[in-house]
Amino acid sequence: MSAPAPNSRRRSPKRIALWLSLLIVFIAELLVTTWVRVQCVNVGYEISALNRETQRLTELQENLRVELARLKSPQRITRIAREMGLTMPAPAQVRVLP
Repeated sequence: MSAPAPNSRRRSPKRIALWLSLLIVFIAELLVTTWVRVQCVNVGYEISALNRETQRLTELQENLRVELARLKSPQRITRIAREMGLTMPAPAQVRVLP
């Protein structure tokens, strides 16, 4: 009977454990890389949504400023006062307080 050749391709448990460890590390690295990329995409979507919300709120603020200026206009206040029957006071009706 012949003895096994010294250079045969027998797989030793240490060699299998080494390859299995390397495979696990490689798969873990792929999973972490994928997770990081997904998180980057999600953060990008959040930034886009927040930019749109900021733009919407800026437009709303500008519209509210315009409306406030319109509501405070002296012509509008004078018109409403006249509709209510108010008139400008006569000089004798004005009292200046010290």
